[in-house]
Amino acid sequence: MRILSADAPAADVTPGSPVDDDLLDRLYAHPGPLLRLNFVSTLDGAATGPDGLSGSINSPADHRAFTAMRRAADVVVVGAGTARAEGYGSAGLPLVVVSRRGVLPETLRGAERVVLATTRASGMDEGEDRWLCGDETVDLAQVLERARSAFGPHVLCEGGPSLAADLAAAGLVDELGLTWTPRLVGGHRVEHPRILDGDGLSLRLTSRHLLEEDGTLLGLWRLTR
Repeated sequence: MRILSADAPAADVTPGSPVDDDLLDRLYAHPGPLLRLNFVSTLDGAATGPDGLSGSINSPADHRAFTAMRRAADVVVVGAGTARAEGYGSAGLPLVVVSRRGVLPETLRGAERVVLATTRASGMDEGEDRWLCGDETVDLAQVLERARSAFGPHVLCEGGPSLAADLAAAGLVDELGLTWTPRLVGGHRVEHPRILDGDGLSLRLTSRHLLEEDGTLLGLWRLTR
């Protein structure tokens, strides 16, 4: 992996520099409160591969960035549909699963440090591992506030596209970590959603760093408001 560009405050960060895991951690480090989205996308913009999963389009370079972003985070937030489809298990750090219906994926039942964030309309009771945030729809600002209070300021959202779009539309997202994998899948948006599966979004981004490995591009972008 090598640096194409970077403005992160890390030593020896110059274009062409090789990136070991220590430097990668410094590039993804962030002090204080942060909500970072992490996605992989094909070059034609799909967030999933032919099988409908993101795992089929990732790469060793994307996995390096993925694990670095997890190491930097205090807590992961993910939609229940994505956690179910991707077969999420224990994440190695606290995991908040967002579900309007209040249904936790089977693979996460009984897992440690997993919280279900749902609505009062779900009929569930509030508890240590169940947060009622909102009446009919999940109040995402409240989810983030509770996640930071319980686990720490640095929140990493790993999707899915609908949750990411809702967070962006609510003005809650600070950064986007995006991997462009050198693949094309074609198809329709219904089959292969974009990384933000929502309408009427128009976001401005400024680059923090851009990396390259084996034809894979990894960018970290700051949302400007």
